[in-house]
Amino acid sequence: MARDSDYGAFMERFLLQPSSSPHGLPLNTLTFAVKDIFDMEGYVTGFGNPDWARTHTAATSTAPAVLAVSRAGATCVGKTVMDEMAYSINGENKHYGTPRNPCAPDRIPGGSSSGSAVAVGAGLVDFSLGTDTGGSVRVPSSYCGIYGFRPSHGAISTSGVTPMAQSFDTVGWFAKDPVILNSVGHVLLQLPEVVPVKPSQIIIAEDCFQLSSIPYDVVTKSLFKAVEKFYGGGYLVKHATLGDYVKDKVPSLKHFVNKEITDQDYNIPSLAALSSAMRLLQRYEFKNNHGEWITKVKPDLGPGISERVLDALRTTGESIDVCHSVKSELHTALTALLGDFGVLALPTVPGPPPKLQTDGYALEIFRARPFSLLSIAGVSGFCQVSIPLGMYNNLPMSISLLAKHGSDGFLLNIVENISVTLKEEVAAMLKS
Repeated sequence: MARDSDYGAFMERFLLQPSSSPHGLPLNTLTFAVKDIFDMEGYVTGFGNPDWARTHTAATSTAPAVLAVSRAGATCVGKTVMDEMAYSINGENKHYGTPRNPCAPDRIPGGSSSGSAVAVGAGLVDFSLGTDTGGSVRVPSSYCGIYGFRPSHGAISTSGVTPMAQSFDTVGWFAKDPVILNSVGHVLLQLPEVVPVKPSQIIIAEDCFQLSSIPYDVVTKSLFKAVEKFYGGGYLVKHATLGDYVKDKVPSLKHFVNKEITDQDYNIPSLAALSSAMRLLQRYEFKNNHGEWITKVKPDLGPGISERVLDALRTTGESIDVCHSVKSELHTALTALLGDFGVLALPTVPGPPPKLQTDGYALEIFRARPFSLLSIAGVSGFCQVSIPLGMYNNLPMSISLLAKHGSDGFLLNIVENISVTLKEEVAAMLKS
């Protein structure tokens, strides 16, 4: 069971060395941890819940994503705690405890890949594997002040990974260092070494930044300076109202816009509708994957999660075809907006991590807000990276960059090339 000296990040510790000599391999000398959603031969995949672990047998093979980094020379040191059935972005688990956020100990770490993010943030491993369906890599990476990458949907095999909702499930990863983030990405995505390409345009999603508590001027100016320092000038900067663009270009969304959403503060109606479409399809697929097991076993589930699971079990097939239309329309719309080498900049989450033991109702309201931002990559299937920018008011702050489906290598190279300067520029501007 997770031990306090490990920040509560691990379910179990073990040492799995690379099978062949790691010398000369790209991930030689690196250690990693694996979310307890990945199959590892000889271990039960616990999926964050003791009833799941009790009713499942040990895996007979190891997930290809775990094998890939292991064969590239990395050493696995254990399996990490996760939110039950991957159905939360908070990082709290009533059975196994809440992994301790290394850069804000009185705050939640974010989930559902909570232990994987904490293990990296606390320096217990060099990188870790997680999954991101609705935001389960992006949220904890932002809350724990580290890098988190959600790849293009379908770019990395999810075989041997317990499914949550296949339309959105991805294998993601965390690192404290942008060079390691890129190296791990090259292995998982099987990318060739390419000459870094300069971004053709950077689009600032202005309305999305208005949802956020991060200092807009500081972050955007620092981003431009960092890009210019590495790539020189010659790229376009555009400011977009993403909500209006999505409303115009994704007609099927009108099905999900309701009066209640439009009247709320802190909201972009079209993106809130996007979030509704994503969560409906997620509930439907979750029910198809796990409804039978839940009905039979009646697992003991924690607060918040038990309600969401109940909602999922009540979901019918109504409007599911519209969700798929929304997916393809958004994919087409954002492909047109970004072009081949465009990058969209937006906040990863609306603000800093909430405090531990926040009242359940307040946490549910807070939980709804990030999905307007998270659903952009989630529904389009585009790749997204969350970049840590240091501390702001003593709490971790981040920015996200998003690129079109299939341009993961391009995005990873940008992160490696600009991150150090970006963080320095932010720090300097916050001081001045």
